[in-house]
Amino acid sequence: MPVNGGQGTLARAIEEQEERLLNCVHCGFCLPACPTYRRLGDEADSPRGRLYLMQAVVEGRLDAGSDAFQTHIGRCLGCRACEPVCPSGVEYGHLLELARHLGGSARRPALLARLLLRVFGTGWLARPAMLAGRVLRATGLPALATRLLSGRHRSGERRDRQGRGEEPGRIARAATGAGLGLAMLAASSPARELFHKRLAARPARREHRAVGHGKDATGASAAGRGNGATGASAPGPAAAGLSTVAPPDPPTVALLTGCVQAGLFARVNEATARVLTANGYRVVPAAAQGCCGALHAHGGDLEAARDMARRNIGAFEGANPDFLAMNASGCGAAMAAYGSLLADDRLMGDRARQLAERVRDVSQLLADRGPVKGAPLPLRVTYDAPCHLLHAQGVADPPARVLESVPGLEVVPLDGAAECCGGAGIYGLTHPGLGGWIGSDKVRSVLATGADALVTGNPGCMMQIGAGLALAGSRIPVVHLVELVDESYRRAGLYGPQASRGNMPAGIRAATQPGRSA
Repeated sequence: MPVNGGQGTLARAIEEQEERLLNCVHCGFCLPACPTYRRLGDEADSPRGRLYLMQAVVEGRLDAGSDAFQTHIGRCLGCRACEPVCPSGVEYGHLLELARHLGGSARRPALLARLLLRVFGTGWLARPAMLAGRVLRATGLPALATRLLSGRHRSGERRDRQGRGEEPGRIARAATGAGLGLAMLAASSPARELFHKRLAARPARREHRAVGHGKDATGASAAGRGNGATGASAPGPAAAGLSTVAPPDPPTVALLTGCVQAGLFARVNEATARVLTANGYRVVPAAAQGCCGALHAHGGDLEAARDMARRNIGAFEGANPDFLAMNASGCGAAMAAYGSLLADDRLMGDRARQLAERVRDVSQLLADRGPVKGAPLPLRVTYDAPCHLLHAQGVADPPARVLESVPGLEVVPLDGAAECCGGAGIYGLTHPGLGGWIGSDKVRSVLATGADALVTGNPGCMMQIGAGLALAGSRIPVVHLVELVDESYRRAGLYGPQASRGNMPAGIRAATQPGRSA
C-alpha cells in the first residue's frame, strides 16, 4: 500500500531508524521502564508494542484512525524513559510525535486537547487565560476547593481499605475536569509558608547532609564528588544591584520565559535571572519570543510546533546569547530538538541545529559556575527528576550538584524519582484516569520521605505533583530548584536593594518579560 502525507513522513522516520529497529532483540528492557505498561500490563501499551503499531500503519496493515492505534498511541506519556535503557538506541520520542501527527490527521483529537493547544499556542488567548488563572488563584478559591476535594478523597480511601477492591489510584482519579484544574492552579502558588514560617522556626544546620547509601536524590553516585560549589564563601551584600562573580567578559544567557512559566510562575523566571546573574552570567532579553511548541509537538500538532520554533529561532538569534537558559525541562527538551523538528526545512534547518546546541537547563549553567554558595536553608527536601530533563536531555548530575551547594539542606532520596509523575504536558488533564494513577504512586513516594518540600524543575510536574499532594491532604509544597537557591542567596545578602523582590534592575526585569508575539 503506498504511503503519503503524514504516513509517508512516519515511514521515512521508521526507515531512518530501520537499522536500530532491526537490531532490536525484543529484550524487554523498555517494559519495566514504561509507566503505562507497568500498570496496565498490556504489550500494546509498551514502547515495543507501540512501535509495532507504527510499523503496521506504515505497511498498510492497520489504519491510523483505528481504535487500536488511537488508544495505545494516545495512552503513551511520552516520558521517554524507554530511550536510555534501549540497547538499540531507538529514538522513540521522535517516532511518537510523528505517529501522533499521523493519528491526528486520521481522526480529530478530543475537544479538550484541541482547546488547550489552541490557547497555549495563541498569544492573545494565552495572556488573558493566564491572567484569569492568576486572579482566580489570588482569591483562594482553588485552594479551598482542593481542601474540600481532599476530604472526599480521604473518605474514599478509607472505604477502599475496607475491601471494595478498586484498582490503585482510584482516589487520585476522582478529581477530574474542573476539580483537577483547580487543584493544579492552587499548586502553582508560591511556597510562602515554607520560606517564611518553617525556615524562621528552625535553627540553621551547620553542614549539608545527603541521606541515602552513597546515592543522591537522582540516583547518581555521590562518591568522589565535591559539593559542587566554588569553595569560596558567599560575598557580602552589594551596595546596589547584584553581587556577582562575573568575569570581565561574562557569558551571556537569554531566558525562555515560556507560556505557563510566564503566566503562573513568573517568580521562577525572576529567580532564575537573579541566580544566574549572581553566578557570573549576563542575562539578556530575547524580544518577540513565544511558546516553545513543546505541548504541540508532544500532542502531534507538528506544523504548529514548527511555526513556533521558527519564531523563537528569530527571536533568540536577535539576542545572540552564548546560551539559552531553560527553567522548564519540557521546553528545554523541545528547543534542544529544534534541529530534528525542522530537519526538512531548507531555510531554517541549519539555523535550528545551531540554536539547539546552545540550549542549557538552568541546573547545568549553575553547576558549570560552581555554583556560588548562599546562606543555610535548614530544610529536608526530596528531588523528583523531570522526565524531559533526565531521559530526553540526559541531565542527571547538575541538579544534584546544585542542591548539594545549598548549606544546611538535607536531601533525601525519592523512590521512583526517575518515573513520570503523570503530568506529561497536558496528559494529566486529557487522561486523568491513568495520569492520576501514575501520579498517586508518585505522591505516596513523596509522603514516605517525610520531606518538608519536593523540589523539581518543570512547571507541569510542579502542578501535577502539587495537586496530588494537596488532594491527598498533605501540605508539602512543591518548589522549583532555582527558588531554593534564590532564597539561599537572598538570606546571604547576595542581592542588593535593586534586586529585591519587586524591584529588580531594569535589564534583568526586561529579560524575564514574556514575548508579545501573536
